[in-house]
Amino acid sequence: MDFLAELLIAALIVFGGVFGLVGSYGLAKLPDLMTRLHGPTKATTLGVGSVLMASMVFILWDKGTLSVHELLVTIFLLLTAPITANFIAKSFLHRQANPETDLPPTGTECGWASFDVPPDSDDDEPNSLTIPRRNKG
Repeated sequence: MDFLAELLIAALIVFGGVFGLVGSYGLAKLPDLMTRLHGPTKATTLGVGSVLMASMVFILWDKGTLSVHELLVTIFLLLTAPITANFIAKSFLHRQANPETDLPPTGTECGWASFDVPPDSDDDEPNSLTIPRRNKG
């Protein structure tokens, strides 16, 4: 059992290190913001998650208890990194991209959700709320 636990911990650390290296390299070398987002959100998230899982396995093997703090950090990391990347990408689209020339056509009537008002709406600004946020008057 000791050998299997050590092998699992070592494999998770190596896996995490490789993914962390690939994610950091992508962050440093990819040309623009939209492609650079993939490095830290995909590879580095898996890398840090693997190292945290290795630490949880070690604590479980060594002390016989589950490390709840590391489990919560891992869950928080896996949930927040993709959401943060989505917000950064939307911010980039709103500040830099011209929807008529820079973005590919979607083939739908509504177009890109970040820019267009849905066709059945009479609101003058895009939002996802069903009730108006402000008083039209």
